[in-house]
Amino acid sequence: MATTNNDQPMSPAKRRRLQQLFEHGSKAAEQNNYDYASNLLGQCVVGDPGNRIYVGQYLNNLTRSYDSNPKNVSKLSSIKAAGSKTGLMNSSRQKDWPTVIKSGLDILKGNPWDVSTLTSMARACEELGYDETQLLYLKLALDFNPKDIAVNRQCAKALGRVGQFDQAIACWHRVEQLKPNDEEAGREIGNLTVEKTIHKGGYEDAETTKDVKRAHQDADEAEKQRLTPEERLEKQIAKNPAEVALYVELADMHLRADRFVEAEQVLGRALAASGGGDLSLRERLEDVRLRHYRDQVQVAERRYDKEKTAEAAQLVKKMKGELNRIELEIYRSRSDFAPSNLALKYELGVRLKRAGQYQEAVQTLQLARADGKRKAQVHLELGECFQALKNYLLAMRNYEGALEALSDRDQDLMKLTLYRAGKLALYLSASESGSEAGKSWLDLGEKHVTNLASLDYMYKDVPALLEKIAKMRSKPPGQQDQNP
Repeated sequence: MATTNNDQPMSPAKRRRLQQLFEHGSKAAEQNNYDYASNLLGQCVVGDPGNRIYVGQYLNNLTRSYDSNPKNVSKLSSIKAAGSKTGLMNSSRQKDWPTVIKSGLDILKGNPWDVSTLTSMARACEELGYDETQLLYLKLALDFNPKDIAVNRQCAKALGRVGQFDQAIACWHRVEQLKPNDEEAGREIGNLTVEKTIHKGGYEDAETTKDVKRAHQDADEAEKQRLTPEERLEKQIAKNPAEVALYVELADMHLRADRFVEAEQVLGRALAASGGGDLSLRERLEDVRLRHYRDQVQVAERRYDKEKTAEAAQLVKKMKGELNRIELEIYRSRSDFAPSNLALKYELGVRLKRAGQYQEAVQTLQLARADGKRKAQVHLELGECFQALKNYLLAMRNYEGALEALSDRDQDLMKLTLYRAGKLALYLSASESGSEAGKSWLDLGEKHVTNLASLDYMYKDVPALLEKIAKMRSKPPGQQDQNP
């Protein structure tokens, strides 16, 4: 979800305002009105610091304002920025990460290649869970000074965390060259090489790291013995830059090798070559972006399975949240473009629910109810939204609607719906203990839980729920447990 403080969801009104600022700022940048563009784009970054498009455009505008040449930066810029740098350092010590980013944006106006500022902003993004924008700041710092050991080390860790193994290994190799016999670099290169091979080649069952290393070396040797089709395509693109099909073919090659960043870059070039109006290209680029994020989630999940640490669990949670934010962004855009597409309405509603934006999720999902293929799923999602909003009667009505729409083939969905309806009915029974309504809710809860038990007795905590129902039946009125 797009956030202002990594916790609270951004309102649709604010999202629209930021998008308008971005469009105006981008137009100003195209007209070489760099200062005005920086002010507008800077507001976008402050409003949504995890948005890669906003940050990328802001940094691109700044570097262009200096003709992409660090030598054009005034020697007085560091003196002028001294006060702002002090504020940034104080904010960093206080772990006020949004202010670190805001202060950094002002400093970069005077020098977009200020390495200490870029790395501080990257650290702030890491703490806030904005991996994509963290890498943008680090890349600019590394482009300016590729021999900076600290920057290479920070880049390597960030790239490895999100599954960009080749780039991470390259950074660690630079650390080795700059600081021979660096223990951390050697260790991380080995770990990342094994992890990359497992991820790409499916060697989860290899008995030793030697097995994996051997497979990796064999793949490397085969790669050296043949010409790269990618290079041939790049030459063809250089000769025919308007031929969109060439970009698509090259992007597909990168995708087959799990080079998601390169595929995104190539499709971005294709979109620019087409004038930006090719909807199929735009959707292809969005699909690659989704695949990239889903791959990162898988990398994080495997790391958690291996380490079982709180840090690894937090990384999985963060990656899933970032994936949902990107999915929400994409499905909202697609739904706005095709408002009659009920499948897109459903997908958008699910992402809104995951982001905790229940009111908007309800409005969107209700529009998707006319889709007969997803009627049961829509009712279940609506039920969960209404339950989160504590409108329990509407929640139950939708759970019942889902059960009516389900067929015997949808066993997993049937189990989940019976579970949700049964637990909610038991909660409502306890809330109205001793009343006729309470007895009716208990009867309904018992019906749903019993039906669930007949399908799968060991589903979640079904045995405990059956025991709870028996106790509720035996307790005198007014002594029921009221656990949601």
